[in-house]
Amino acid sequence: MKKIIYLSLALLLCTAVFGQDNSSSKKPKIDLSGRPGDHLMMQFGYAQWTGVPDTITMGGFSKTFNVYVMMDFPFKNNPKLSVGVGVGLGSDHIMFSKMNIGLKDGGNKLPFTNVRDTNHFKKTKLATNYVEAPIELRYTANPQTGKGLKVALGLKVGQLMNVHTRSAKLQNRNENLINDYVVKESSSRFINGTRLSGTLRVGVGRFTVFSSYQFTPVIRDGFGPAVRTLSTGIAISGL
Repeated sequence: MKKIIYLSLALLLCTAVFGQDNSSSKKPKIDLSGRPGDHLMMQFGYAQWTGVPDTITMGGFSKTFNVYVMMDFPFKNNPKLSVGVGVGLGSDHIMFSKMNIGLKDGGNKLPFTNVRDTNHFKKTKLATNYVEAPIELRYTANPQTGKGLKVALGLKVGQLMNVHTRSAKLQNRNENLINDYVVKESSSRFINGTRLSGTLRVGVGRFTVFSSYQFTPVIRDGFGPAVRTLSTGIAISGL
């Protein structure tokens, strides 16, 4: 009786395996000859620092904007999977409330000074701009049309190009306007020259929700708090 059961199970398993092989052989091949191999990807969203100490006051809407030229390389055995590589620019604008950021100050620490009780600028932002090279492992439910579910998991490496602060609207301690002007300072001495970030995109069609997390600290080791950038927003992409 046991032999009959084992034989029946073996036959069912073989039938299932061969059935899958036959059904898969009958599936029409996915033709990607008409799909472009390169495309433009733009991302816009909200950026924030993690690990910020209580002595630093954030404020306003911090944002990120990224634009990349991407090349897509589908897997031959499964065109729904592909690798995307590219190059582009990444920019983060982190906002602060009643803080003075001493980019050009001396010393071995980047000063974040609370100026709430004296004359201060209403808005101050720290902008960092990078040349970046992203790489993604992608899944596309319908690779021929680009429609349907899309998921992409990846990494991006960035090289720092520019760091500057921009402060606007000088006020007194009572928040009365003293002078409406802008002060800019630029120095990269305190900021890490390279950054490594993990990325995730999920969406449908041309629109996806993206998130990225910076593994390397924004500020160089020993020059300030070990803050890292976390960004979330909307991406527009052909693939």
